[in-house]
Amino acid sequence: MTETIDTGGAAPLIIPELVALDASPGSDKSDVITYLAGVVAGAGRADGPEGLAADALARESTAPTGIPGGIAIPHCRSEHVLAASLGFARLAEPVDFGAADGRAADLIFMIAAPAGADDMHLKLLAKLARGLMRTDFTDALRSAGSAEEVVRMVTEQVQPELLEGGAGAEEASAPAPASGSGAERVIVGATSCPTGIAHTFMAAEALEQAGKDRGITVRIEGQGSGRIDALDPELIKRADAVVFAHDLPIKGRERFAGKPVIDVGVKAAVNDAGSLIDRALAAIDDPAAQRVPADAAGGQDAAEEDEGSVHWARRLQRAVMTGVSYMIPFVAAGGLLIALGFLLGGYGVALTPDGASESIAASVVKDYSLTNPPTAIAGEGIHSGMLLYLGSVLFMLGQAAMGFLVPALSGYIAFGLAGRPGIAPGFAMGVVATAVGSGFIGGLVGGILAGYVAAWLAGLAVPRWLRGLMPVVVIPLGTTLVVGGLMYLVLGRPLAALMTSLQDGLTSMSGGSSAILLGVILGLMMCFDLGGPVNKAAYLFATAGLSAQTTASFEIMAAVMAAGMVPPLAVSVATFLRPRLFTKAEVENGRSAWLLGLSFISEGAIPFAAADPLRIIPATMAGGAVTGALSMALHVGSRAPHGGLFVAFAITNVVGFLLAILAGVVVTSALVVVLKGLGHRKAAAAAVAA
Repeated sequence: MTETIDTGGAAPLIIPELVALDASPGSDKSDVITYLAGVVAGAGRADGPEGLAADALARESTAPTGIPGGIAIPHCRSEHVLAASLGFARLAEPVDFGAADGRAADLIFMIAAPAGADDMHLKLLAKLARGLMRTDFTDALRSAGSAEEVVRMVTEQVQPELLEGGAGAEEASAPAPASGSGAERVIVGATSCPTGIAHTFMAAEALEQAGKDRGITVRIEGQGSGRIDALDPELIKRADAVVFAHDLPIKGRERFAGKPVIDVGVKAAVNDAGSLIDRALAAIDDPAAQRVPADAAGGQDAAEEDEGSVHWARRLQRAVMTGVSYMIPFVAAGGLLIALGFLLGGYGVALTPDGASESIAASVVKDYSLTNPPTAIAGEGIHSGMLLYLGSVLFMLGQAAMGFLVPALSGYIAFGLAGRPGIAPGFAMGVVATAVGSGFIGGLVGGILAGYVAAWLAGLAVPRWLRGLMPVVVIPLGTTLVVGGLMYLVLGRPLAALMTSLQDGLTSMSGGSSAILLGVILGLMMCFDLGGPVNKAAYLFATAGLSAQTTASFEIMAAVMAAGMVPPLAVSVATFLRPRLFTKAEVENGRSAWLLGLSFISEGAIPFAAADPLRIIPATMAGGAVTGALSMALHVGSRAPHGGLFVAFAITNVVGFLLAILAGVVVTSALVVVLKGLGHRKAAAAAVAA
């Protein structure tokens, strides 16, 4: 009889329902991840498999999660996770997860952490990562005869307090005190990875185990998500050498100043910790060894040092994408509020009557009375009564949010380049860009200049008494003065002229073959990377133009939104038409992808594109191009920047909008079926030949 686990009031990370033994979910890692997402959702630990699978696959696309020894740990933080969970699958047929030793993985743990996971959960997840570096633990998992046995072993590793008389995993896995001939040697260090959950602590455990094997003291600080258990300053002072294994900047690097250092990526420690410890031991007696910088600039913040090693073009791209990411919520909220305002109050609320100093909406909000409506709205053919008042309020709220479009873009570009000191001058340059009429182009240029100037000022060596004033006074003041003066005196007019030329060009392309070509280009961009930088560039182009409130800008927005709806709708249709061409998990995803498509969430097609990019992406691009071209040719317009079919009230020529989407879906789904069918036949022929 299996002994039950007494939770003692704490939620267990793993339960029998989260364990699958000798499973065969598919031959690709995306199949395994999607399968485990279904296991987690089936156990009631996530609100659905699709969202969790998409988040885990997106994380997997940044770097493989396979580690030596036939193990993989796909992991992510996701808003779809209801409780921190460990989904486990022991595969009947190993699947390649990109481990450095080339070995396919048969032990798969999916770490599913809620978006707001607290420190306790992160510590428990860290214990699992450490345990997987021990062969006795992994061997036991491979020989386990039941789900309950797996649950007990994993719980003993990560939550021993839930077991009666369970020994603490931390104590079991912690390196023993050093003894013997090498006991005088002490090595310390820190590890970090982009998500701060798995590789951070696996690398720390691997380094400490390597030290234990060599009879020396090795203590590593895992700088994961949540609170960091910092190394004892006295231990750092005694240390002979330092090992940094990280993909993110090491926090508090100045603590290790002057000591010999081995500085590598986090996976180097996971894959071969022993060689790093050997290199650290050799560096102790090498006077030419690299050392942690002892000067204030070097020890101030490793982020600056790490940023310096990134190519300037890559760093600039990151900063621009940061600005776009922070800008989109302003656009989405503002655009949808304006669209709702039009729905309730009528499109006339945006008009400014002859001789008036403000829009009808502003006048209504300021002076409205049910018994005495403002005379300014007479004869405008708009709604009346309470609908007019509510519509005007929503329009004004949306207009206020849209007013932050350029400042938010500029401010967060500067933040991406200079950190917090860049935010204030960046926002100021966005306001300046709006004032001089240079729009989002001026915001881009102003944000970039503010970011570089603020970063330069932050890097200056200044007297100690001035350092405290730099981020709050000197940098914002100096940057705003220099870049603001440059924008007003030199760049303002040329950028405004460029913006005017661009708007005039878009207006001239609102009809004929030029508009169709523009629609094709926008459709291709929206479907190229399904939410990536190219997709976001097209979306930014469209949403930034909405502030002009012209027919051309509305048509561009409609083309972008329609094309972005095609991929998830088309793959959903393809899974309904030919389910045999897809895995079980993909068929399940297809059943919900149509809703994501109708909502203009292009990311609904990511699981399909990640599993088979050479077939899915060209097919979606073809459909997107057709949809974009038809949308422009039919003069479809959208006053809303998001919402898909659910903002049909804000779309002109709804029939044309639907026809354009339908044409793109037909093209994409047909191509997906044909291309997948060809691949299916080739695979069958190869199997027969084998």
